[in-house]
Formats: sequence, structure tokens, C-alpha cells
Amino acid sequence: MRARHIVLAGAALALLVAGCAELFRVEAPLAPPPEFPESHYLDAAKQGKPVYRVDPRESLVVIEVRRGGSLARLGHDHVVAGHDVTGYVSPGEGRADLYLAVARLVVDEPQLRKEAGFDTQPSESDIEGTRSNMLGHVLEADKFPFALISVTGADAKQKKATLAVTVTAHGRTRTLQVPGEIEADEKMITVAGKLAFNQTDFGITPYALLGGAIAVKDGLELSFRIRAKRLPG
Repeated sequence: MRARHIVLAGAALALLVAGCAELFRVEAPLAPPPEFPESHYLDAAKQGKPVYRVDPRESLVVIEVRRGGSLARLGHDHVVAGHDVTGYVSPGEGRADLYLAVARLVVDEPQLRKEAGFDTQPSESDIEGTRSNMLGHVLEADKFPFALISVTGADAKQKKATLAVTVTAHGRTRTLQVPGEIEADEKMITVAGKLAFNQTDFGITPYALLGGAIAVKDGLELSFRIRAKRLPG
């Protein structure tokens, strides 16, 4: 049912859920958007500073989209996943920058629906219709092809920390305070956490039909896991 729009606002975000990212095929990384500060991290690595590159095969963002309205029973809840998070972490600076290609978002993978506790599975045609609407009318992927995420104030020595995460998605920029769990050693850093945000924070109008009898809730729930491996010095 095409009324089941899904929205990702933070597509962003960057940030991401534990799941089985390694079970899914990750496409070749896209070239970063022009504003992405890749040179900063590559220069730091050349100077011998510790720099970690995000491994998309072991990183995952999952957004749960809930149905609402008096006729919500006629629709489905949805899961949107990003398997292609790319970027860098500089623990010495407490900084990370990431990006995610909106057009590569995946909708309603059975395993992720199961992990979310959803007890229904949309048909393939429903999923394709939902994804098409999401990328075209909701996220406007042609106009806003990337979500950019910048993290500051992270301390890799702390197992739990509140991260300042600045997300740019759908032409809007917002800073969120995100609780995260950090595991780090000389070879790898893993950051995981959960957060909630509203679609309207990023200029997205939640879909509604029949005066709101069938609707997508404004609030979204995002889980993330980012795993990054140290670049050779």
C-alpha cells in the first residue's frame, strides 16, 4: 500500500544498530560529497596521528517508522536500513565525520523487521512502492543525495559518553545529544547507540491520508552501530 511512506531524517545521522550488517552485501563506496572533510583525516594519518576508517560491512543504521491514525491497522510499520555508512574517526580530536548515500537505503528487510518485533511482512510490490515514494517524494534523494554526520566531544577512553552529533539531511542541519557506548583499542573502534527524533525537524512532513486516519508518525527511532578500523600510519 503506497500510503506507507517511510522517512529517514537523519539518514543521517550517522550514527547506527547492531544487527547483522556483515550478512548483507555492501556496494562499492561512493565518492564523498564535495563538502566532506576527507583530506583532514588522510593528512592526519600521514602525520602519524591515529585515524580510523569506518567499515561499511560491519556498520549499520536502522530506523523504525511507526504507523498511526485510526486506521493504522490497515498499514504496516517499517524498517529503513543504511548499510553503506562511510567516513573517519579521529579519537585524538574526539571527532568523526560520516556520510550516507540516501539512494542506497533499504526498506523492510525480513531479518530487521523480526529484530524490531514487527509481526507482519509487506509484499515485494508494497516494499518497492514504499521505497520509491520515500526516495522521491519524501526524501527527495535527487536533490539531497547524502546525509552528513559530524560528531564532536567523543572520548574513546570512555565506555559510555554523550555525543554531540550534527546531522545534515534533506537540506536541514540539527545537532542532537546522543548517548553512546564505545569500545576501542589500537586496531578498532565501535560506537553504538539509540536516539529518537522527528521528521519535521528536517523539514519532512509526515505522510497522512484520509484526514490522518492513515498516517506515519512524526517520531522516528534510530539505532546504530559504527565500526572503524585504524589506517596504517
